Amino acid sequence: MKKELLYVDGYNMIGAWPELVKLKRLDKMADARDLLLHELSNYAKYEGIEIRIVFDAQLVPGIAQRYDKYEVAVIFTSEGETADSYIEKAIGDENLLVTHVQVATSDLAEQWLIFQRGATRKSANELYKDVKRTKKNIALDSTLYRMQNRSRNSPLKDKDLKNLQSLYYNMVKKQDK
Repeated sequence: MKKELLYVDGYNMIGAWPELVKLKRLDKMADARDLLLHELSNYAKYEGIEIRIVFDAQLVPGIAQRYDKYEVAVIFTSEGETADSYIEKAIGDENLLVTHVQVATSDLAEQWLIFQRGATRKSANELYKDVKRTKKNIALDSTLYRMQNRSRNSPLKDKDLKNLQSLYYNMVKKQDK
């Protein structure tokens, strides 16, 4: 099975996700970046993928750097280098035989280049929906875990609890549609 790797154009997401757009409009770019990292960290852990978020140096000039935060790789490009060009080069450096690379961006020109390099793309909106769906699944799993721990004191049989659990999952799936 191939390793899953997702490159994210950070400022592209900040310009597209409703909560992040609000922070951007309030001139709280650092808060928007941090919230994006937090959301994608939970998504990465739950889905079992590696995420690298790339930010253009244009909004934070002169500080090309790479570090990990919340177990997500954060990359600020060199001054004059766009996130798009960094991601294009990075895809070329990946071994696509053992790694499935996806790129989250809504930049149409970038999407075509991604396809040409052998990676797949995900729009900002698609990633936003995936992150929200994962957030619901995490909450559901947490609830079910708590229910299972309480079931020892429950008068219901295991079979009945599993039926209730199945009904609950089906209800949640219908709400997502």
